[in-house]
Amino acid sequence: MARRCFGSFPVSLGAAVTVLVAALGVPVVSQTYAPPRTPWGDPDLQGMWPGNMGVPMQRPVGLGERRLLTDGEFAKREAQASAQAKADAELFVRSGAGGGGLGGPGHWVERGRPTRQTSLIIDPPDGRLPALTPEAVTRRKEARGGRGFTGEWRGEADSFEDLNIYYRCITRGVLGSVIPVIYSNGNEIVQAPGYVVFRNEMIHESRVIPLDGRPHPGPAIRMYMGDSRGRWDGDTLVVETTNFTDTVAIGSNGAGYPGDPGYHGQALRLTERFTRTSENTLDYQATIDDPQTWTRPWTLLIPLIRSDDSHLHEYACHEGNYAMRNILSGARAEEATKPR
Repeated sequence: MARRCFGSFPVSLGAAVTVLVAALGVPVVSQTYAPPRTPWGDPDLQGMWPGNMGVPMQRPVGLGERRLLTDGEFAKREAQASAQAKADAELFVRSGAGGGGLGGPGHWVERGRPTRQTSLIIDPPDGRLPALTPEAVTRRKEARGGRGFTGEWRGEADSFEDLNIYYRCITRGVLGSVIPVIYSNGNEIVQAPGYVVFRNEMIHESRVIPLDGRPHPGPAIRMYMGDSRGRWDGDTLVVETTNFTDTVAIGSNGAGYPGDPGYHGQALRLTERFTRTSENTLDYQATIDDPQTWTRPWTLLIPLIRSDDSHLHEYACHEGNYAMRNILSGARAEEATKPR
């Protein structure tokens, strides 16, 4: 599937910021930093805040409750990221070299500087996803007549419904648009009196978040990105989102990769906290509270680095998305060759 947007990430922020970001890994808010203010008096969070890759969603079991890598472990992660980036830059796949041969003209793989976090999940303390509820286990097993929820294409192509809504260029949902992937990790915050706009490069999402305390719509209204309402808690922007559908997954959107949270339910209540911790750093913290799916709430942290030399690129997905037509027509052609 063609995806033509090649988002940007920070390329030169100075040694001081690099050291600070490398040390991030817990939701520590500076006790001395006071963010600048907008002309109307709100904390100023505006700017480009691209995401970084290199931290797993769940913490390896052997690390227990340790949130940060040691110097040696961090050096190993940096070396692995450097080797992977070099392999990705190759135009062709070389045997035993790793990477996807994704380089050459229009090279689009984005790999930001790794951080010391041992996992994006910081609560529960072990950095692991909570157990699924019995209801969620049943729901996932019985979805689509027992075939389970859709993931990225796994060989079934009876209809477009065999491919998830990300593959169909619809959305990756709120968290899927923020959690870093191999490309299009751009995020932008824009503010106006009474509103904050959070823009994501991934499938060009823009949430206009009112700050005036208006209520959420009734439960009959359901949306892929939910309904967001914001407020200020000191210098932290707190955004609560409800009214979700149950057709969106978190992370890789149901692809079934190891560590993937998978699909959430309609009861999801998402609480995001945006805290600027220095001139060039911002903590994005999200708490997922979905009693239909997980036995307890869980929280992830993504430290974001300000970039003054990047911008959001158009995510032209439908325009070049020949995968849907080719997958479905190929499946029909294959069926035609089989004996009846």
